[in-house]
Amino acid sequence: MKTWDLKRTTYSISDFLSWQRQGALVLSPSFQRRSVWRKGAKSYLIDTILRGLPVPVIIMRDQNTDLDTFEPKREIVDGQQRLRTLLSFIEPSSIKDFNTSIDAFTISRAHNKELANKTFSELNASQKQRILDYEFSVHILPSKVGDREVLEIFARMNATGEKLNDQELRNAEYFGEFKSLMFKLASEQLDRWRDWRIFTENNISRMQEVELTSEFGILCIRGISDKKKATINKIYTDYDEDLESADEIQKRIRNTFEVIDENFSVLISKSVFKKKTLFYSLFASIYELLYGLGSELNSKKPKKLPKAMNHKFEIIDKKFKEDEVPQNVIDSSTKATNNASSRRIITNFLVKEFSDD
Repeated sequence: MKTWDLKRTTYSISDFLSWQRQGALVLSPSFQRRSVWRKGAKSYLIDTILRGLPVPVIIMRDQNTDLDTFEPKREIVDGQQRLRTLLSFIEPSSIKDFNTSIDAFTISRAHNKELANKTFSELNASQKQRILDYEFSVHILPSKVGDREVLEIFARMNATGEKLNDQELRNAEYFGEFKSLMFKLASEQLDRWRDWRIFTENNISRMQEVELTSEFGILCIRGISDKKKATINKIYTDYDEDLESADEIQKRIRNTFEVIDENFSVLISKSVFKKKTLFYSLFASIYELLYGLGSELNSKKPKKLPKAMNHKFEIIDKKFKEDEVPQNVIDSSTKATNNASSRRIITNFLVKEFSDD
């Protein structure tokens, strides 16, 4: 059985910068294709480091000492894009093939409003020091480990056995305004997702609650829509750089959750509305009563809800369980549940039921 003796240690960002200045750091091994991060991903990394949050391990491989400089070479096996991002941000001149159009970036407002549009030189001394002192966990392979063995290690690292779902892929691709807001709003509701039994722990670990929250964001912007990968991806793309109505969307989604909690919190987990497809329509119906679906996203005071909402909720739930709702509502809640037409039928039914005296 083949084994590898890995050395596990930590190095600060200033260590990597020093090695790069000395020419002792090999960022792009010949066997590794260089991927190019978008500016949002780079900004996200800087903000993560400023907040002192963990980032993935850096994997290095020792190389023979350089006979001209007498310095040991350190080859980056995994983590070259993270390090290139940091070195480009801190000291662009340290990157020999630095390309302004690709490598230059500033901190995004979506990640840190206080430091929006700032470069490293524009940070204060404390912030600069925080970045330079940040320590990566590093695994070091001995120089005797060859390229073929490194590729085998990569294969093992990526052999999770589980294909990424649509939202996990979005998480890896987008880092802008819409994504940041939806993750923030979804995480705020964590206790409710659990208490209402909308999502299992595995669902939450796979970011399904973020996808549903994203659909609520789309609901605010464009009204009821199909649940399609292309539909959600387009919103992430369209509002990656700028989301002018972010504050109003945030306020409306939060308030709709608050209203649902105040009126139905103890009822949801035992109702048909713990089913994600029906919870979408419940959220949409309450949003319609408060703000109006398709309404302009300017600052707007929510309307007053009809009386006895919790009692009406119990009646509606009973009707669903006993198939006493109209046939088109039954069909919409059991067939093609994620298309816009079905969602509108259920939402319109709920709005009428809640509004009737």
